[in-house]
Amino acid sequence: MNSTKRISPWAWVPTLYFAQGIPYFIVNNISVLMFAKMGVPNGEMALFTSLLYLPWTIKPFWSPFIDIIKTKRWWIVSMQILMSIAFILLTLSIPKPDEAMIAAGTTPISMFTITLFLFIITAFASATHDIAADGFYMLALKQSDQAAFVGIRSTFYRLASIFGQGVLVAIAGAIELKYKNIPLSWTITMLVTAVIFSLVTFYHLFAIPKPAADKSVLTPGTASAKAIFKEFGRTFATYFTKPGVWLAIAFMLLYRLPEAFLIKMCMPFLVASKEAGGLELSTAEVGIVYGTIGVIFLTVGGILGGLFASRIGLKKSIWWMAACMTLPCLTFVYLAIGQPDNLFAISTAIAIEQFGYGFGFTAYMLYMMYFSEGEFKTSHYAICTAFMALSMMIPGMFAGYLQEAVGYINFFWIVIVCCAATIVVTVFADRKIDPEYGKK
Repeated sequence: MNSTKRISPWAWVPTLYFAQGIPYFIVNNISVLMFAKMGVPNGEMALFTSLLYLPWTIKPFWSPFIDIIKTKRWWIVSMQILMSIAFILLTLSIPKPDEAMIAAGTTPISMFTITLFLFIITAFASATHDIAADGFYMLALKQSDQAAFVGIRSTFYRLASIFGQGVLVAIAGAIELKYKNIPLSWTITMLVTAVIFSLVTFYHLFAIPKPAADKSVLTPGTASAKAIFKEFGRTFATYFTKPGVWLAIAFMLLYRLPEAFLIKMCMPFLVASKEAGGLELSTAEVGIVYGTIGVIFLTVGGILGGLFASRIGLKKSIWWMAACMTLPCLTFVYLAIGQPDNLFAISTAIAIEQFGYGFGFTAYMLYMMYFSEGEFKTSHYAICTAFMALSMMIPGMFAGYLQEAVGYINFFWIVIVCCAATIVVTVFADRKIDPEYGKK
């Protein structure tokens, strides 16, 4: 009997996508703040944390193995166990630079070699978990249930963001404030993460169903591994011979260019001293301003963007969304020049920028879906997400060195100049979009 019928989707869909979000935000967002607070220079910090995007960039290359080897449930549980172990080891491996080194901002990244190695393991496991979880969702639920729970999975993924960038950062800030010990604050924060993630993993050992459709393609009577690899090759071949593929790739790489620079230096800017050009917020304040208020407005922007696009279609909404992706970046120019102390003013600026990003990002997601239409829709969309990750990884690698060279004010003006790239690719992409695509 199919165990999917016995286990309600409410028992596992929310926790599965909460678990999917935690490692992503720990690796790609929390690591940035942790290294910045530990005194790692912005150049080294941005370079190495951007490289952590790599597994999400190249995951289409090993996604067929998720079908070939074992079941998707096996991959989900195995990757969660591996990430739980990695979080536990992270707790034990966080180095303890002295206060003088942290204050001077001269902590060498080499001190974090083991930490970075564990982040890399977590990143590869998380990217693999993403593939398996999304595939499992489609085969474990009926189409009607897939549609019904798509909002639930998105909500709990965003809650993972609030938990990671809000709650965990607030915990680190509270401990730092009480004990005046930055390394201790992040050690305890990683311990909290390890405990919670391990509990979710243990729960999933029993809560995730075992649908009959979840099986390896190498079982008797199914396609051979040779056939799978042949089809895998055809997937890539058909992607890169699609009409307008190079324009699509340019759009996917450049539409988010301003945000790719901005998002890497946002948290370091918030915690940097006034003398260094930052806002000198405490870790706990960053958790509230950026990790909670910012994420809430990012989510609201995404929801309203989806509703807006569904009413008028992608073609008519793309320019509104491109404007929302670019113009709110001016809020960081204001923050860098004015360096306000008022938390309400800072929160308002962050909320405006994040709302604009959430609203504008909707066009990006819809464009990827539009370009992926065809015989290999799922696989081609996975390749699009690889370019999406690459669009964040490459600018992020250089963002820290650029900021160190020109300072925060000039850096945010350069972000504004990068908005031109968004406008140019939108001009060309707009000409190729079906006027009816995206409308209800």
